[in-house]
Amino acid sequence: MIERMNIAVLLPCYNEEGAVGKTIKAFHKVLPYSIVYVYDNNSTDNTINEAKKAGAKVYTESRQGKGEVVKRMFADIEADIYVLADGDDTYDANAVIKLIECLVNENLDMVIGTRSVAKDAYPRGHIIGNKVFTSLISMFFNSKLNDVFSGYRVMSKRFVKTVPVLSDGFEIETELTVHALHHRMPIKEVATMYKSRPEGTKSKLKTFSDGFKIMNFIFFLLRDVKPLLFFSVLSMCFVSISLFSGIPVVIEFFQTGLVERLPTAVLASGLGIISVLCFFTGLILDNVSRGRLESKMINYLSYEKIKGGKLEDFEILYQENVLK
Repeated sequence: MIERMNIAVLLPCYNEEGAVGKTIKAFHKVLPYSIVYVYDNNSTDNTINEAKKAGAKVYTESRQGKGEVVKRMFADIEADIYVLADGDDTYDANAVIKLIECLVNENLDMVIGTRSVAKDAYPRGHIIGNKVFTSLISMFFNSKLNDVFSGYRVMSKRFVKTVPVLSDGFEIETELTVHALHHRMPIKEVATMYKSRPEGTKSKLKTFSDGFKIMNFIFFLLRDVKPLLFFSVLSMCFVSISLFSGIPVVIEFFQTGLVERLPTAVLASGLGIISVLCFFTGLILDNVSRGRLESKMINYLSYEKIKGGKLEDFEILYQENVLK
């Protein structure tokens, strides 16, 4: 049964006084048998004391950034099921039973709680950016996702212990999603409610600066996991410029027998050589990437899938802890 599973609720926090206590109590109410872990990231307010008072196990991570905190959590904490959320009391803790039920009964590795956004829950710029980046990732990895930036996720142990977290900031959600898509791990999105932050607290996400960081990280991931595609696009760009600048020189040579625009000819030749080098670089790195993929998949398959949890167990638990 689900009660016998070791469930860890992970809350990375930075200056979440006034919200983290409510978040911890909400998850404790729904999952009274779970352990709530709060990893504080150099908060300057009363976050740590509030988290301890609410009953969480509190630790600190001195390296700044949400990605650094999540990396530390994944390394430190042992559990069968991991629930990752923010400590700002914006995610619906009551939905966690539904997410866990989906994870266990459908043998998944990650369930993403997509956000059904309440009015004014977060800035319009965040919504637009989320849609743009989600569309990009869905296009590159042939998926149909709706919310790659959701921080509300339920994950299996074999996923958490085999994902190599490289990001250090708000790119972490993108990295977790891309890792699952690239390795063809079973994931699913489930709609959940997203509400406004408690009054007196503010978001740490900066629309433009963090948006550029995320965009840069997406290109980094593409170069890392799809090097042939990445370098082929570069190769096509260079060869197009080379042909655009070089063809007139070639035509002029056949007409006059002279190369009067020597600098243009040298430039076109150089760009053509760079184009060829980019293509072969992509081929070589694609073979390296395939070898790394095989190694990571072998490590992933060395972990057992989640066991237990009949449908009626989840329904009873939901009625006892949420609907009472």
